[in-house]
Amino acid sequence: MNSTNKAEAVAILGAGAWGLSTAVHLLESGYTDISVFDQASEIPSPYSGAYDLNKIVRAEYEDEFYTELALRAINKWKTPFWGANFHQLGYVLATSGAAPEKAVKHLQTALLSVKDHPAFAPKITELNTPGEFKSIYWQFTGPMAGFQGYHNRLAGYAHSANAMLDTYRYLSGRGVKFVLGPHDGKVVKLVYNGGPGDVSSERRCTGFRVESGKTYEARRTILCLGSWAATLIPEIASYVVAKSWSVAHIQLTERECDYLRGIPVLNVRDLGFFFEPDPVTKLFKLCPLGAGYVNSDKTTGISLPPGEALSTPRDYIPAIDEAKLRRLLQQTLPWLADRPFVEKKMCWFADTADSEYTVDFVPNTGDSLIVLSGDSGHGFKMMPIVGEWVVKLLEDGKQTLKRWRWRHSQGSKGGDEWGDDVSWRVGTTRELKEVIEEQRRAEKSRL
Repeated sequence: MNSTNKAEAVAILGAGAWGLSTAVHLLESGYTDISVFDQASEIPSPYSGAYDLNKIVRAEYEDEFYTELALRAINKWKTPFWGANFHQLGYVLATSGAAPEKAVKHLQTALLSVKDHPAFAPKITELNTPGEFKSIYWQFTGPMAGFQGYHNRLAGYAHSANAMLDTYRYLSGRGVKFVLGPHDGKVVKLVYNGGPGDVSSERRCTGFRVESGKTYEARRTILCLGSWAATLIPEIASYVVAKSWSVAHIQLTERECDYLRGIPVLNVRDLGFFFEPDPVTKLFKLCPLGAGYVNSDKTTGISLPPGEALSTPRDYIPAIDEAKLRRLLQQTLPWLADRPFVEKKMCWFADTADSEYTVDFVPNTGDSLIVLSGDSGHGFKMMPIVGEWVVKLLEDGKQTLKRWRWRHSQGSKGGDEWGDDVSWRVGTTRELKEVIEEQRRAEKSRL
């Protein structure tokens, strides 16, 4: 067990779901000097992958380790601190009649992961006909042709933006310091003492410099920057890549919102997923499914979210993703199938080829620098318990879980290294710039 001085300064870089969770658990473990930095001017941070209306909270994994971890997270979501933002409305996983073999196989393995599990088994109902789906979704008038799946009543979703806002308010009221904004909140460089060739002292991260030029010192620096991690630690890009998926919404009226209130999350593996409408904004959120999109630099090969100069078109998702969502609606809610999509965006996250997280000390920095990354599109559900992992890492002085250790990867990105083989990703990872250019050429040819 490692002895830590809980009065020493700890800086958390990134005020997304994992950074805020880390601050909560450090605070509750007795750490007294905690600062959180984010380039956003307010929380929830639009630079976070959790800057969103809602995220699925479920525990279907082929790996029992993550099933048990997600079950612990669900139990935490059902506590007073987190519970206001958790909605246990159930979750339906399905495939359409046109689903490829990979999607059908994933559905089968997901069902196997829960149907005999003592916590889930009483809550699982298999669905084999359109009529059985419509017994749960009485609002659905589409054909749902060939749909197969199951209903998991233990799962649901969490309101991600509100969860971050509530956590931020809790932390601010208890003395955690927040440094926000593009000048003092945006960290541009880590500062080190000594180096690998300096035998007089151990190389350590002693702090960081922000955009304004100011330098902050910290005994421990914890990076929770998600898809932006490689901007400060380029070495992590050898196995963690910035990847994005599409998000779209339909603006409903109050009465339309009432009509769809209380529906379970529907996740059709070959098309996409959606949630009950948000009662405040009246927005109905939908996400197409696929392997995702990367934004690789031609020189370095590192994928990062697009900067201002290379930003994707405003209010944009790829045409192929729009088509998937139209098919999803035609099968389920055809009265919405031709409605305009609003607030379209690309949601960026940190991905690994095997969907494993990284929670570890950065090599050659002693115990001064920790990185949390590789959420891989399934990290938000863990928000209530992420900080526990950091506290344990600090107490142990090393990462005892091999699967969460820093990794060293060789070779160029592409194919398997993009994570396309992960069972729940159907399709092929594409370069976002290429997809945008193809779409522009197609639009010009139609003129």
